[in-house]
Amino acid sequence: MASSRYPVNHIGESSLSIAVIGATGELAKGKIFPALFALYYSGFLPDNVCIFGYSRKNLTDEDLRSIISSTLTCRIDHQENCAEKMDSFLSRTYYLNGGYDNKEGMSKLNAKMKLFEGKAEAKRIFYLSVPQEALLDVASSVANYAQTQKGWNRIIIEKPFGFDAASSQKLTQYLLSKFEENQIYRIDHLLGKNLIENLTVLRFSNLVFEPLWSRKYIRNIQVILSEDLNMRTGKYFEGYGIIRDVVHSHVLQTIALLAMEPPISLQGEDIRNEKVKVLRSIRKLEPSDVILGQYKATHGDEVDVKTKNRTPTYFAAALFVDNARWDGVPFMIRTGMGLIKHRMEIRIQFHHVPGNIYRERIGHNIDLATNELILRDVPDEAILIRVNNKVPGLGLQLDASELNLLYKDRYNVEVPDSYEHLLLDVIDGDSHLFMRSDELAAAWNILTPILNEIDRRNISPELYELGGRGPVGAYYLWAKHRVQWAED
Repeated sequence: MASSRYPVNHIGESSLSIAVIGATGELAKGKIFPALFALYYSGFLPDNVCIFGYSRKNLTDEDLRSIISSTLTCRIDHQENCAEKMDSFLSRTYYLNGGYDNKEGMSKLNAKMKLFEGKAEAKRIFYLSVPQEALLDVASSVANYAQTQKGWNRIIIEKPFGFDAASSQKLTQYLLSKFEENQIYRIDHLLGKNLIENLTVLRFSNLVFEPLWSRKYIRNIQVILSEDLNMRTGKYFEGYGIIRDVVHSHVLQTIALLAMEPPISLQGEDIRNEKVKVLRSIRKLEPSDVILGQYKATHGDEVDVKTKNRTPTYFAAALFVDNARWDGVPFMIRTGMGLIKHRMEIRIQFHHVPGNIYRERIGHNIDLATNELILRDVPDEAILIRVNNKVPGLGLQLDASELNLLYKDRYNVEVPDSYEHLLLDVIDGDSHLFMRSDELAAAWNILTPILNEIDRRNISPELYELGGRGPVGAYYLWAKHRVQWAED
């Protein structure tokens, strides 16, 4: 079993200290520690690393190790010496009871980090896996009592990043009074998906796509994210809702990456500079272009909620980016909870071929012959291109077929969890998948008017069946903007 003796840096090389604040919470146990372990056994954490679990519970090092060891597994392609790697990882994991005074607790954490780091250069990451009401106090205590002066410090903050524009601005101003912008990493695990990283790779490294990436060739873009019955419901009915949880960060960031101009480099700041331009160019969202929904309450085993609460669990909208590249192209969003299936994909539909000489061979519904690029994460990660081709045989009959790259067939690897991806980005200082303060403000400017309309009861969610396809109004919204509905 791993030793509980506290570590001291005898190597004399720079060290990495990672503190998980809120170490006994579900997120830490289920996602953060497993992601750190995966990075460790894959060789992405240095040997000179120490991981500190910090919370208010009265635990020992061995207690923490016992708690997190039950959640640790090696991927199929890393099974060799898995137990040995696990023991080595746990031996680098320590617990600190911070008590109820974070100033005192962070001072203790700082002292233990100093002991581990010795006189060498120090690197520190603080993952603030804490409730929103505790965030400011914890962040302030980290800033004042736990930062190293011999290297860099970075903090990771979980959603929500405020409740609306005003509260978000207040939170941002406070954080920027304690930290530099380049120290703050606002994490959204959905942005760590391989699908998101592929957006820029596909577009900027393939000549076949980049010339087509504008209103001249693209008719509409759809961003679809649906969750099935295996979802969390608590925070949705405490006024939080899907707009604040999914649309504000994941959906708008996806649109920004899709629509941005080519950055001058792959550096995080260069990509963020282009993303924020897109967010600032998005037209004011009209209530007539928004459909809200809420799944009906049931009293069985699935879920039990109060239908009097107006918090939406479904959001569909048509967004427009008012710039030269995207003028007039609808970006159609639909995302919801409690739907028929779990689905995450981006669909890019192209214009019809002008003066198509094969039109009479296509049939009465020319939309069925629309060229389409589909980027799918769930189910079955894939890149699909829909093209028209001749059916083999005599005569001339056309068919719409999909050229597909199915990842599970092409790559015999287990895809890393999104937290692994994002934590590695923090370690490397790569910020392009994390929202900068100006991006955060721009996103809230898009959504706050709609949130205000909900609060004034000018917009009401349409009820839909749990396990169904969502509000009927979404179908009408797609028809209004002449966008072909992608069936579930």
